[in-house]
Amino acid sequence: MPSPFIVVITGLSGSGKTLALRALEDNDFFCVDNLPPQLMREFMRVASQKKDVHKIGVGVDIRERGFLRGIDAVIKSLREHLRIMVIFLEAENDVLIRRFKETRRPHPLQGESIEKSIEAETSALASLRQQADKVIDTTALTPQQLRQIITSFVGGGGPVFQVQIMSFGFKFGVPPNADMVFDARFLPNPFFVTGLKELSGRDDAVKKFVSGDPLTIDFVRRLENLLVFLIPHYRQEGKTSLTICIGCTGGRHRSPVIAEMIAASLADIELPVNVVHRDL
Repeated sequence: MPSPFIVVITGLSGSGKTLALRALEDNDFFCVDNLPPQLMREFMRVASQKKDVHKIGVGVDIRERGFLRGIDAVIKSLREHLRIMVIFLEAENDVLIRRFKETRRPHPLQGESIEKSIEAETSALASLRQQADKVIDTTALTPQQLRQIITSFVGGGGPVFQVQIMSFGFKFGVPPNADMVFDARFLPNPFFVTGLKELSGRDDAVKKFVSGDPLTIDFVRRLENLLVFLIPHYRQEGKTSLTICIGCTGGRHRSPVIAEMIAASLADIELPVNVVHRDL
């Protein structure tokens, strides 16, 4: 069994290590944060024995300063028999200071000032920086740019963007996980048509009634154009999923038909599209 690929994320506090570790998770890495170096060998040994673990991400930082003394020897030892990449993140001091002030989080070293704490941390991590395979200055990077850089280093394609289209009834509440909500209650309601009330949007008669209306056709066309425009921009910003909710009064007739029509209209975007009828 081939040994797993291990990526160690380390660097200065406030430089984006948590974001980098999440990028690894998005690329199917099994990740653990704030792992004391003395436990890394045992952790790697156990993880390497698991057949379903092929990529491991480890976060190491100054929070474990009492254990950092042996980190250089540990990484050197791991390199002898494992595939390992060390990524060190840093940023200019004024940017780190601004990030701490914006989040109102104390620096882990809690020195006389943030400036002194950053200086002490830079000194403490100097040898670890020298061991790094990649050094990333995040001063001018957006979160999305950092994710893209991490993904390029580890050779992953990132998570597959997922589109979920959900029909629902407003009388049962708007889905809490909705990214976008569209109201179909302005369309003619099969509930008031003889022979259709007891049916649902899965039945051909209801589908024909709803989808054959010119107003429905225009509505779906406009939604399709909007979504084809929006989805690439959501992906570019690092979003990994999009939940589009279509609602009608009870969620039984109009919204299920519209949801299915939109899913069919998005077939050309070459992305996984999942349809859920919450209230059927």
